[in-house]
Amino acid sequence: MPGTHECSLTGISQRRAGGLASPVGAVHGARGIRAGRASKASPAENSVLDGQRSSVFCCRRPSMLCPPGPSETSTVLPQESAMLRDVTDLRADLPVWAAPMAGGAGTPALVTAAARAGGLGFLAGGYKTAAGLAEQIAAVRADTAVFGVNLFVPHPVPVAPRAYRSYARALQAEADRYHLTLAADSMTEDDDAWADKIDLLLRRPVPLVSFTFGLPDTDIVRALQDAGTLVAHTVTNPAEARSAAETGADLLIVQSPAAGGHSATFTPERPLTPIPLPDLLSDVRRTTPLPLIAAGGIATPADTSAALRAGAQAVMVGTVLLRTHESGASAPHKAALVDPAFPDTTLTRAFTGRPARGLRNHFTDTYEPLAPLGYPALHHLTAPLRRAATAAGDTDLIHLWAGTGHREAREEPAARTLTRLAARA
Repeated sequence: MPGTHECSLTGISQRRAGGLASPVGAVHGARGIRAGRASKASPAENSVLDGQRSSVFCCRRPSMLCPPGPSETSTVLPQESAMLRDVTDLRADLPVWAAPMAGGAGTPALVTAAARAGGLGFLAGGYKTAAGLAEQIAAVRADTAVFGVNLFVPHPVPVAPRAYRSYARALQAEADRYHLTLAADSMTEDDDAWADKIDLLLRRPVPLVSFTFGLPDTDIVRALQDAGTLVAHTVTNPAEARSAAETGADLLIVQSPAAGGHSATFTPERPLTPIPLPDLLSDVRRTTPLPLIAAGGIATPADTSAALRAGAQAVMVGTVLLRTHESGASAPHKAALVDPAFPDTTLTRAFTGRPARGLRNHFTDTYEPLAPLGYPALHHLTAPLRRAATAAGDTDLIHLWAGTGHREAREEPAARTLTRLAARA
């Protein structure tokens, strides 16, 4: 109907000239980056898109006013009237954003606190149902119009059944302590309700959507943009940045290996190359002119300043927010971040089958040598054990996600953390 936005995942292809959209987004990693792209913008469309995006971060900070781009023809539902036309509408004065943290650490309160401090926060869509994500979006929207949502792109890392069963048997001794029987004979390989979440974000658009673990189909990127949403891709090297830019993204989140939690790498089977975040930003900047948000190891005002000098428009932090008042991290996790018994972090696939950085503990030391790659199968395999260990306060078996700057995490309001990190910006 005229005057309303009718786009949904199943209707993307009908809204674009030609092309059939994949029901789950066809791009799931480096090897298949261009798979499933059935339609491309015409030269005229590209001209319009380039004009619309020419003002994206045209100033040093996303909050600074820039000349408005051409008006857009797409419309949205009245209740979504705050949707964006370009990145300058984010009005994020503070160049320090709150990262999405899946699994419970990220909360609507944390996102709202970031917005009230003048920055921007992300809701983590990973591991949530579409209904659960919708509830959190509604809670945040009631308090602020400036926020983002992050989704995991389906990018399964296959694991051989024999390797999976062998690992499950090795872990069973730990599970026995909690009277659990791990699912050694059945692997769960799901897509994290991808289609339902994309449909939700097309029906009820949000200001900014970011993607992690790979790239969604170009039709999905365009449909979100047609709905008034800015699209960001999380990348870990220049090659990924180049591929991400080709999808028509509005900005990139550049994540260094120092980041806590999962690496966003498109190629989890390859070792991550150690590189300081400012150097990574410089490398990516030579690859693409897109606006960059820096993530990974940001823990001090000096870290923020270095990232901005290297070409980032803002930084995004997670680990340093884990002990804040608004954090949803468990009590054992918060305590471990400053416990002298956990001085180091390590990259491990032992918990989920994908590389992720956390505090070294008994689980990482014992099971990293035994763990196969296999996501999300290993994530689902170990989840009951991790939940039981968290409830019991057993930090030997908890996935204590943390970046290299975890000692800088403080027990204080999130706004204080964010503004302190911007002190030298």
